[in-house]
Amino acid sequence: MELIKSLEWRYASKKMNGQKVPQQKIDNILTAIQLTPSSMGLQPYTVLVINDPDLKKRIQPVAYNQSQIVDSSHLLVFAAWADITPGQVEEYIQHTAEARKTPVEGLNDFKNSLLGIILKNDTEQNYQWAARQTYIAFGTAIAAAAEERVDATPMEGFDAAALDKLLGLNEKGLRSVTLLPLGYRDTENDWLANLPKVRRQKEKLFIVQ
Repeated sequence: MELIKSLEWRYASKKMNGQKVPQQKIDNILTAIQLTPSSMGLQPYTVLVINDPDLKKRIQPVAYNQSQIVDSSHLLVFAAWADITPGQVEEYIQHTAEARKTPVEGLNDFKNSLLGIILKNDTEQNYQWAARQTYIAFGTAIAAAAEERVDATPMEGFDAAALDKLLGLNEKGLRSVTLLPLGYRDTENDWLANLPKVRRQKEKLFIVQ
């Protein structure tokens, strides 16, 4: 299984070499993110694709000066919807009807079910649900990068409020969740590059009943 080989190859690169990733590989990773499943298909998140060196330099201090931010080819910022509104649900329903060439009225039961879920929650509950959906896309991106033999470093270590302000995410109705620098490992300067991968033993990780 090629995916297994790719996951064995990958690790969270601590040093990147600044080399650019070919656009086709970036496009493939983004397409994999687009195809990621989510609850009811809503995909309540947006991914910012940052390759502007100056912007990456401004982001680095709010990401605790991690070098991968500036040494990456592209930096993906996964941002969840700050809330889920009836308008966003309506837009999703309209898009679904157009994509499936079906009357929008035929989706009323589905729309009402979705509205029933989001309207019973407060803003923070909707955000937390959206953030969990974002992590599904985040995981897909990591695996897709590995398939393309592109290094990726999953990051939660950053000041989310500061990043949101820097990128104007609040005005966009978004809150940053995770970062994913994409690039190529600097094997000579990365202490982790040649160490064996450590994962929990299968007999401890899985319970078969």
